[in-house]
Amino acid sequence: MKDVVTSGAPTQSGARVTRTSRDATSGGDAEAGASYRAAGVDIEAGDRAVELMRSKVKKTFRPEVVGNIGGFAGLFAFDTDKYKKPVLASSTDGVGTKLAIAQQMNIHDTVGIDLVAMVVDDLVVCGAEPLFLQDYIAIGKVVPEKVADIVGGIADGCRWAGCALLGGETAEHPGLLSPDEYDIAATGVGVVDADSILGADRIKAGDQIIALASSGLHSNGYSLVRHALLADGKMRLDQVVPELGRQRTLGEDLLTPTTIYAQACLAVIEECEVHALAHITGGGLAGNVVRVIGEDVDAVIDRATWRPQPIFDLIGTIGRVTRPELERTFNMGVGMVVVVPPDQADRAVASFSARGVKAWVAGEIVSGTGNVRLVDSHPS
Repeated sequence: MKDVVTSGAPTQSGARVTRTSRDATSGGDAEAGASYRAAGVDIEAGDRAVELMRSKVKKTFRPEVVGNIGGFAGLFAFDTDKYKKPVLASSTDGVGTKLAIAQQMNIHDTVGIDLVAMVVDDLVVCGAEPLFLQDYIAIGKVVPEKVADIVGGIADGCRWAGCALLGGETAEHPGLLSPDEYDIAATGVGVVDADSILGADRIKAGDQIIALASSGLHSNGYSLVRHALLADGKMRLDQVVPELGRQRTLGEDLLTPTTIYAQACLAVIEECEVHALAHITGGGLAGNVVRVIGEDVDAVIDRATWRPQPIFDLIGTIGRVTRPELERTFNMGVGMVVVVPPDQADRAVASFSARGVKAWVAGEIVSGTGNVRLVDSHPS
């Protein structure tokens, strides 16, 4: 039997279904001898966590969510009339070792936002509207308030992304994880019309590359971040760093949530002709833009069009990380790239700006052989 504490889809009242069965191997009254709680799994704590997260999860429900009291799966009534040739898109991701910072800081209400962003911003790259998300939390010991904070962040992210938190599972793993440790992952599902899928086949020489500002590191490269800034006592998470330009601790800055671009991108896709998107995650600008261009063009991106946030300089200076390594690992201030025809660039930039997303023309598509070139001044 898995060490499952809470599992399944939200019910009509907006909570995860809680399964409270006796360990199949106990052979009798759990209180009379060995018990699941004594083994380290507290079902009642899971129940309390569900109650604490109930209202936030319910706020994510879209009209298509079908409530099923006591169900084992989330149900979503898909609207086939909205699409001529609907294609489902799916994406699975996690937050990575950014979680180590959250656990050291004892701040757990932002990593759920990161989780949603990593999933839905991958979905929107092909033009898909995120429909619903399901999460998985593996934790050493269920502390209801901590789990509620994590799921509360996931619920906030889902609301901002316009998708339902359709279900999830929290698994207590004593002996495998320490009481303070946890890991989170999620799978999201979206939909796009077959004739509207974005990608390399739409891109042409002359197209403009629009950059969307990141909020900072987002959720990639934290193993390098921790090595560069925290190893050997170089810096402390609780220290205020003037170079960052904010009266926040280093730890708080490192926990800045990943930007959720999905809704803004979908709106611009409706308003403008968009050829392709690229979500800038691990691998940096070059490593991700190259995934969405064809072999007959190059993407030329001008570094001089923006200034990365101070956190990137701090990592480079304190950790002695070279510029090529920084660019190979981090987004360097650009969280998403949008490729549009030249006559759509100004309109797209204005549309993003109107939605609170800083955007600018950062380069162009030229004839080439499928490479991405980062330059310090755009060629005329």
